[in-house]
Amino acid sequence: MTKIRLHKEVFEANEGFYQAFESLDIKLMDRVWAQDDRVQCVHPGWGGLTGWPSVRDSWVRIFNHTLFIKFTVSDLHISGDEGVAWVVCTENIETQAEEPSQKSRILATNIFEKRNDLWKMVHHHGSPVLTNPSISST
Repeated sequence: MTKIRLHKEVFEANEGFYQAFESLDIKLMDRVWAQDDRVQCVHPGWGGLTGWPSVRDSWVRIFNHTLFIKFTVSDLHISGDEGVAWVVCTENIETQAEEPSQKSRILATNIFEKRNDLWKMVHHHGSPVLTNPSISST
């Protein structure tokens, strides 16, 4: 597999994840993920979740408490090989769970495995981005 083809396929799989997320439709999210005991997910502010039943339940809970969500993905970096690939990106989010809508930025890592010629998500980790981080140089 060429790097260009890998990049295109993983980019499309990553886009599929964000489309499923924006749809707030669990059936679309089901199509994105590998559905086994190895999958993992860390939502911002949550503990780690392992195994498809726990990960799926987290998406159901998020979808049930979200009226609207829109992602603009930036700073996208794709790496990997023929079997495993990962995307590191910034999620620029506008969301509404109640009035008014809110904006946030999340640094995300999305890991995909190629299974039966399809890239399936096996791990998603999101961490809030501080707008003005104070970094000590000591």
